[in-house]
Amino acid sequence: MMKVKETSPAYLTQRKVFTYQDYLELPEDSHQYQVINGELVMAPAPYTIHQGVSANIFDALKSFMKETRIGKVLYAPVDVVLSETNVFQPDILFVANENSKIISEKNITGAPDLVIEILSPSTGYYDLTEKKEIYAEFGVKEYWIVDPKKQWVEIYANETKKFKPGQRLEKSGILKSRELDGFEISLQKMFQLD
Repeated sequence: MMKVKETSPAYLTQRKVFTYQDYLELPEDSHQYQVINGELVMAPAPYTIHQGVSANIFDALKSFMKETRIGKVLYAPVDVVLSETNVFQPDILFVANENSKIISEKNITGAPDLVIEILSPSTGYYDLTEKKEIYAEFGVKEYWIVDPKKQWVEIYANETKKFKPGQRLEKSGILKSRELDGFEISLQKMFQLD
């Protein structure tokens, strides 16, 4: 009886590491993409509750910027290029006047002073884990995580490239930013959708 060798050489498959250049070469479509630690991540359009909360926060911040003229507030989609393998599209970001050199016509190249991520089913995991760590490592000074369904907000302050918990509010209260001195928004206003 003849024996057949049933083993074959192990083929190692390597995952492609996506870079900013790869990202720029993607065909235009209706999806939003981010590059997180060299992985291409696609996000479908956010839910309407996400967009309503985002608009409320942005409107409050935009009004505050008009009064204080301390910097610029922007909303997604705008590319934030932290490195060749980390290109994010935060929901809302703030760049202080003294850091305005990171704003170009094409993107933000470097760490914004404040980043706000509004959780959605498709991106929540990344916002709470990998992106949070990367934002801290690259020097984002303040990071907000907003949950529109459960109506809570957490604010983190950057201390030696690690985020330390600051304020946490659920359903009610007044959110106060450490980075934007004097800025306040009630959770009632933030989560009001009618």
